[in-house]
Amino acid sequence: MATRTPATGTRPAAKKAATAKTTQPAKAKKAVAPAPKPTAKPAAKPAAKAAAPAAPKEVKLKAKLVRDSFTMPQADFALIGALKERAIGFKRPAKKSELLRAGLQALAGLNDTALKAALDALAPLKPGRPKKGA
Repeated sequence: MATRTPATGTRPAAKKAATAKTTQPAKAKKAVAPAPKPTAKPAAKPAAKAAAPAAPKEVKLKAKLVRDSFTMPQADFALIGALKERAIGFKRPAKKSELLRAGLQALAGLNDTALKAALDALAPLKPGRPKKGA
């Protein structure tokens, strides 16, 4: 069974070369010395490359992103839309994820009693996904 490459759908070149070698007559083969490879490299290129890595580059580490989903009441979802409109009002469009992240930062700045009061003000939700059509 022949293997096929995903890009072209044809046999790999190594298989074709192997097949071509077996079909040539043995008398036609000649002993040819391979061309000598140059061992000396020009000095200009390594000197230019050596100077480039000497400059320190700032390396930014990207934070790993996590994808998640959750359920919220329709009124809270509408509140996200209202906050997005307010942000457009002062010419700073905001995404839903930005608003949620900003809300988390605001909650993190609260003391324990204020955080407890904010959590107690929320309406309790049933755990799990809502039923379809509800």
